[in-house]
Amino acid sequence: MAAEGGGKEMNEIKTQFTTREGVYKLLTHSEYSRPNRVPFNSQGSNPVKVSFVNVNDQSGNGDRICFNVGRELYFYIYKGVRKAADLSKPIDKRIYKGTQPTCHDFNHLTATAESVSLLVGFSAGQVQLIDPIKKETSKLFNEERLIDKTRVTCVKWVPGSESLFLVSHSSGNMYLYNVEHTCGTTAPHYQVLKQGENYSVHTCKSKSTRNPLLKWTVGEGALNEFAFSPDGKFLGCVSQDGFLRVFNFDAVELHGTMKSYFGGLLCVCWSPDGKYIVAGGEDDLVTVWSFLDCRVIARGHGHKSWVSVVAFDHYTTSVEESDPMEFSGSDEDFQDQMIHFGRDRANSTQSRLSKRNSTDSRPVSVTYRFGSVGQDTQLCLWDLTEDILFPHLPLSRTRTHTNVMNATSPPAGATIITNASSNTTNGNNSGANTPGINSLSTTLPRSNSLPHSAGTTTTTTTTTTTTTATTNNTNKASSGGGIGSGIMDSAIATGVSKFATLSLHDRKERHHEKDHKRNHSMGHISSKSSDKLNLLTKTKTDPAKTLGTLLCPRMEDVPLLEPLICKKIAHERLTVLIFLEDCLVTACQEGFICTWARPGKVGLLSSQNQASSPSGTVV
Repeated sequence: MAAEGGGKEMNEIKTQFTTREGVYKLLTHSEYSRPNRVPFNSQGSNPVKVSFVNVNDQSGNGDRICFNVGRELYFYIYKGVRKAADLSKPIDKRIYKGTQPTCHDFNHLTATAESVSLLVGFSAGQVQLIDPIKKETSKLFNEERLIDKTRVTCVKWVPGSESLFLVSHSSGNMYLYNVEHTCGTTAPHYQVLKQGENYSVHTCKSKSTRNPLLKWTVGEGALNEFAFSPDGKFLGCVSQDGFLRVFNFDAVELHGTMKSYFGGLLCVCWSPDGKYIVAGGEDDLVTVWSFLDCRVIARGHGHKSWVSVVAFDHYTTSVEESDPMEFSGSDEDFQDQMIHFGRDRANSTQSRLSKRNSTDSRPVSVTYRFGSVGQDTQLCLWDLTEDILFPHLPLSRTRTHTNVMNATSPPAGATIITNASSNTTNGNNSGANTPGINSLSTTLPRSNSLPHSAGTTTTTTTTTTTTTATTNNTNKASSGGGIGSGIMDSAIATGVSKFATLSLHDRKERHHEKDHKRNHSMGHISSKSSDKLNLLTKTKTDPAKTLGTLLCPRMEDVPLLEPLICKKIAHERLTVLIFLEDCLVTACQEGFICTWARPGKVGLLSSQNQASSPSGTVV
């Protein structure tokens, strides 16, 4: 396994990493880039983005990849883990003048070996519909920039539709188009269809149907990204004002909202079953939001800069019918402990997830896997486990990669410290080997200022007093054998939560000066109390009024996830993370698209000389 960062290795780029499933390996011969393989000078250019489509080719190699680098757009056959990339033969290549491609999306419904429909958004606001196989440009939307003059931030086909697509802009507006309709020769006139809190939807007033069919105005500032739910009925939008807003797309109604801890939100994705949304952004955090409960259920801290992409791994979201396994230790230990874990893969995951959610008891345990990449050039993988998803159920084991010990769901408006358990990640059994009482701190939680990485020895504690800590440690040691002591655990954890609540205000006053100086290292703000946050620049939604509410719980009010792995994998900021069946794909701003083979999926490339890569991104 590649060495964990330390000393001169801190800036070393990793070419493999280990999780409980095994070793993921970078396939240097499967790297896609511009044909000359020269690192792109990315100053001032738009992020490199990647889109995939399968054209159901009879040869069995139907995957196609599209990516933009600067003013250029490329379309290749994607050979993945099977064969080396041949960059000398792009199926299509386009170079644009005066504007740059910013995002793109294939229509998976209509794709065939002879024709694909590719939407491309541009920095000047236009949207182009092209067919890179037939090499013909079919249509240009917003050509005269009468609809919107700002950069296209995201473009996606509406799920299940062959003709409708949605486009968001940095103006904060989103437009629904139909490829069959034209755009008018004059600026469109709108009439209000629906208005709500910080959003409005307008229809286009015209004698004949024309684009755009709808105009959405969402929040304040740029609308950075949106994502449709797996069933296509809901739409999650993240904006520069720091809000996640989830809409019922057809009914045009707001379902729920969430506020970032700090700064704008940049990316959003849905779990395979549509029950959870993960968002990332300028607070350096990944935030997990429950669609059903409309509340934040966890935050993850591993990145040292803005999070640019979040994505769920549909193929490693695993479901087990046995008692939950215990997670503890370093990457290598995961392999030994979890050899049989995660055998159930994509085909059965959906049905088993619904089975888990349709039963009241706990016969099935589920773990959602998601990943994130950021401007810190790091890839993080995360596991969302039962103790986070169902905190009201008794915990059968304490899991190392989650700081949580909450047995009751907090009531609305209550301030409860939920991650009140001491936690070790030193590779030992966490049930039998708990830290000593002397190592416990009585200050406010520090776990949110520690950039944890797997393999390092860390002790995280958010307990209020030595008495509480003792209760927790005894609790953990006794609950290691199963869920037999679950009722007692529940009662004790409830007591801990209430005790923590009673003492929270006192401790804030007592340690105010110390807290004032401590840096969160996320979003570059210190952990001040809410009255101090009034010093931040005010928008219509004052951050001081949302912090500590259900919109934006305090750091100590929700569990803090630690990444399974956190690896530096590029020289420039990362802009792409896509999970495929036999690999995961990342891309950085230098224009290199990297393929990481899943464990056991290296295939033909493993026998090739990996050291001969001409790329500048692999050390």
